[in-house]
Amino acid sequence: MTAQTQYETAVARYFEAWNATDAEARAKAVAAAWTEDGSYTDPLAAVSGHDQLAAVIAGAQEQFPGFVFQHTGTVDGHHDTARFTWELVSTADGSAPVAGFDVITLAEDGRIRSVLGFLDRIPAAPTA
Repeated sequence: MTAQTQYETAVARYFEAWNATDAEARAKAVAAAWTEDGSYTDPLAAVSGHDQLAAVIAGAQEQFPGFVFQHTGTVDGHHDTARFTWELVSTADGSAPVAGFDVITLAEDGRIRSVLGFLDRIPAAPTA
């Protein structure tokens, strides 16, 4: 497997985890995507380990029901690190209120060791 293919495979597994809505399927997808001590950090969360990762994903799904994470653009990687962009897309109307880019670091087995997430577009907070 080429390094680029390894990055693309890791990113595909990452989105499988973020889009798994069934708790059991999500747990399996998280285990396939991340190492046991894998971490995820963005402006809203800093967690590590499969249970906490699955909980953050479940929380995002509860906050945005009927939305899926979609990879946009290409995966760019080197030295076990890759970056990619994504959008959170409504399955009802195709709107994408949230977008960002993530940077992943891979372990030797090709699973994700860490994710640093950046939010480029988020919905405005409701005003009173």
